[in-house]
Amino acid sequence: MTRILTLSLALASALLVAGCQTSQQTGTLAGGAIGAGTGALIGSAVSGGSAGGAIAGGVIGAGTGALVGNAVTRPHHRHCVRWGWSASGHRICTAWR
Repeated sequence: MTRILTLSLALASALLVAGCQTSQQTGTLAGGAIGAGTGALIGSAVSGGSAGGAIAGGVIGAGTGALVGNAVTRPHHRHCVRWGWSASGHRICTAWR
């Protein structure tokens, strides 16, 4: 029974991760995962190996890592450098920088 539950949770996690479409979402997820692992290791080491310290470090690290991962992979805003007119008379951008 435990194996079925573990397998079900792993499959559900894989499906949630597979839903990341943009590089910003992927960066946020990766930053959160790396931060959670690092925070758990540091929290465990600082608290003398207690589970509470590892959990607290993991939660804090996941939040911080997700914020950093999101900021690093933020899409750059492009600016229009040349404007033109469409066939219907609307102003459109013809060249981006």
